[in-house]
Amino acid sequence: MKKKSTEEKAAVPAENGLPIEGEPESGADRAQSSLPPECGAPNKSAAAENAPKAGENVIAAGENAPGTAENAPKATQNAPETGEKKSFWAKVWDYIKAIVPGVALCAVIAVPAWFLGKLVPVIGSAVFAIVIGMIIAFFKRPKWLEGGIKFTSKKVLQGSIVFLGFGMNFITVIQVGGNSILIILSTIATSLLVSFAMSKLLKIPAGTATLVGVGSSICGGSAIAATAPVIRARDSEVATSISVIFLFNVIAAFTFPAIGRALGMSDTGFGMWAGTAINDTSSVVAAGQSWESITGSDTALNYATIVKLTRTLAIIPITLALAVWQLFKARRAAKAGAAGGAADGFSFSFVKVFPWFVIFFLLAAVVNTWLFPAVGIGTNVSGVLSDVGKFMITLAMAAIGLNTNLVKLVRTGWKPILLGFTCWAAIAFVSVGVQLALGMW
Repeated sequence: MKKKSTEEKAAVPAENGLPIEGEPESGADRAQSSLPPECGAPNKSAAAENAPKAGENVIAAGENAPGTAENAPKATQNAPETGEKKSFWAKVWDYIKAIVPGVALCAVIAVPAWFLGKLVPVIGSAVFAIVIGMIIAFFKRPKWLEGGIKFTSKKVLQGSIVFLGFGMNFITVIQVGGNSILIILSTIATSLLVSFAMSKLLKIPAGTATLVGVGSSICGGSAIAATAPVIRARDSEVATSISVIFLFNVIAAFTFPAIGRALGMSDTGFGMWAGTAINDTSSVVAAGQSWESITGSDTALNYATIVKLTRTLAIIPITLALAVWQLFKARRAAKAGAAGGAADGFSFSFVKVFPWFVIFFLLAAVVNTWLFPAVGIGTNVSGVLSDVGKFMITLAMAAIGLNTNLVKLVRTGWKPILLGFTCWAAIAFVSVGVQLALGMW
């Protein structure tokens, strides 16, 4: 009687096909369970046949415990209760509780960084947030903050791009920015080719080179924010790229007006040059305002701002192209692994790598262009929503700063800076060259 009862108890896990909760599966078990039966994986019946042997050992070790076998069925009946699944809302609540502390820490950094960015727009809140975050990263922090910091650096970053769409007006872009399309395409192609060539020459990581190339050619930090999730860039690569872009934003804001005057540019010519060759919107505005103080005309400022908005639209095809490239690389790696016998079970989904937030960015721009005016919503609402997106970028940059090792960042040395300078200079020359070729000034 004892032997039979104990055999039933020992056979329970094998019949269920699952390990008992609380006892993690070993690597060997996982390897065996992943094999088909013909490759030697033990099936359920084999496991059940071996189970009584374990039961016999239990009896041999505890013959003087008659209640053990009789109590086994009760333990088996109660087992499902210990493995009861949580409801969807319970899981959501647990997730929220896990991320709130880390998000709150990022907010504590982002708020002062936001106001500092308003005071010094040439530097911008994103740079302040990264710097403050990197300083705090020197100090040890508890593990329970990590979930929220990771959420902010990834998900909040993607959400920020959606809100930036509310600052885009397609009609204005088409009417005024249409003339800049050829120059924008030329500068983007130039920046990406230069960044690729320099990454090979200087042996710079592909992630850093891609982010610097995209950030230099499109819209600085916003383009980096949109691209980083698609190429799965490391936080250190994002921080390095933002720092490089910031450096040349500041240089451009101070030097472009003087260079433009020396070249004899018209107001529209300088606006086109600043809008297509300066990385970040704040630096474009700063350069336009400097030009206005020299010439007394705000034409260059207005033109540069609209051209810059047109340039921002390039985020969409660039991120989509990078998503396709990621898929291509993954499939190529899978084939190479299969040839070497190391890619069993490999799968890659385009749905997972597709930058869905870019679609919502487009929808936000459509809403701002046609729906808001149709229902009588003014530009003030659009401005507020766009500012929400900019603050979310600041929030995400705080998280990236917290995840960045300043010592390692400094050790990256001069190579990323040289890469950024090369991209920046190439874009500036190409923009002027195309304008001259088209007779724009």
